[in-house]
Amino acid sequence: MNTEFFIARRLIYAKESQNNISKPIVTIAIVGIALGLIVMIVSVAIVTGFKSEIRGKIIGFGSHLQITNYDTNISYETQPISRNQPFLPELRKTEGVKKVQCFAIKAGIIKTKNEIEGVVLKGIGSDYDWSFFKKHIIQGNTFNINDSVKTDKVLISKSQASRLKLKLGDNLSMFFVQDSPEPRMRKFKIAGIYETSLEEFDKLYVLADIAHVQKLNNWTKDQVSGFEVLVNDFDRIGDMKYIVSDVIGYQIKEGSDVLKVVSVKEKFPQLFDWLELQDINVWVILGLMVIVAGFNMVSGLLILILERTNMIGVLKSLGSGNISIRKIFLYQAGMLISKGLLWGNIIGIALCLIQYYFGVIKLDAAAYYVSKVPISLNIIHIILLNTGTLLITVAMLVLPSYIVTKISPVKAIQFN
Repeated sequence: MNTEFFIARRLIYAKESQNNISKPIVTIAIVGIALGLIVMIVSVAIVTGFKSEIRGKIIGFGSHLQITNYDTNISYETQPISRNQPFLPELRKTEGVKKVQCFAIKAGIIKTKNEIEGVVLKGIGSDYDWSFFKKHIIQGNTFNINDSVKTDKVLISKSQASRLKLKLGDNLSMFFVQDSPEPRMRKFKIAGIYETSLEEFDKLYVLADIAHVQKLNNWTKDQVSGFEVLVNDFDRIGDMKYIVSDVIGYQIKEGSDVLKVVSVKEKFPQLFDWLELQDINVWVILGLMVIVAGFNMVSGLLILILERTNMIGVLKSLGSGNISIRKIFLYQAGMLISKGLLWGNIIGIALCLIQYYFGVIKLDAAAYYVSKVPISLNIIHIILLNTGTLLITVAMLVLPSYIVTKISPVKAIQFN
């Protein structure tokens, strides 16, 4: 066993150490490190959870990537493309692509007896992935779409239902402005009501059978607004955009649609820029907590050295070098830091799990887009927090440990 490590271990666990004057000071330092790590774990878990929750909701409405007509403008009156694109078989087999589904959109107005609301009718096909909306439906259920038989069922949001005074099972009338003098009207039946708390989207989208949008736009069954592409890894969305663009580009032939690929980050840049700003808060918290923990341990280390002045003198008189003695105290500090980190992990992770499973702390969904504090625990983040805290704190102790070199063996042995 390493001699310095052996001595450091004996100093920590020796019975006489329990009554030393340094014990309360070292305990405070350990508690400080534990509290610092608790704050760091909870902060990172909340911010990553918040980002993941909001990001997931944005993607739920619009997917990771959208393939549309290159000439499509920013309005909801899109130029159609063919539903039977030659690149689709290859795209669906592309590594990293999870799902490819068609969609069509049309701006409209819902009118009730006393209320009126502008919305976007999003038409979806039988290939649509309902997993996102199934998690957020609060009343009713999704509806089945058959390519051969058109359904009049729709999914609306809770905010829309509240403003228009509609409830599950009600019929609603939606009007669409066309080139003709009179607007066209369609009647739908509410099959389900969803709530994502992302008000910008909740107040906008109504989900219906894609056949209605095709009919309203005078499109054939082969024409759609575009394709939504879901990918397996959001962090690779930039790479996946170029991969998908390459697949589409290789398939373009004369007379075919000219297409473009747009990522969700490009479509909603303001939302994702806002989410990225949350990282700054985390870095500030992490920096402050590590600095506080480091200074706590610096004061603790100086007390430990002062308390063991006689021992330092004896070791020097026996031939131990300054580096060797410094290692003893750095090992001792490292073990004390590890003790603080252990308790910090236990309490921090426990608090996160309690919030994750029981949602103790609630939030105003209108202000924060979520109804409770979101939590996302990542083992990699926890390992990095522990490793970074340990290394930075020990590194901060290297300079104070030089005080050992200033202690004279003769004076140290006589020190009382």
